[in-house]
Amino acid sequence: MILESALLDVKPGEEAAFEAAMREARPLIAATPGFRSIAVRRCLETPNRYLLLVEWEKLEDHTIGFRQSARYETWRALLHRFYDPFPRVEHFGDDVAGG
Repeated sequence: MILESALLDVKPGEEAAFEAAMREARPLIAATPGFRSIAVRRCLETPNRYLLLVEWEKLEDHTIGFRQSARYETWRALLHRFYDPFPRVEHFGDDVAGG
């Protein structure tokens, strides 16, 4: 399993619109083969910051299967306008703590 993570800094005052757009965009990513789960959590200390966590079967499910799909183009149109700065997306492997 691969865990994708990104800190999403949303333009201040755009939080409600971002959350609505994320709810609309969720089915796009969920329809991708190899998708396992998604969680988007709002930061308690910085209210316009969100943590995106997506579980994939393998890295290519995200980097090729989703990112090179028409669904990603719609995802991008819905969400990318909210970010400042644009988020850094990283991928992580197995849990080294044994969980």
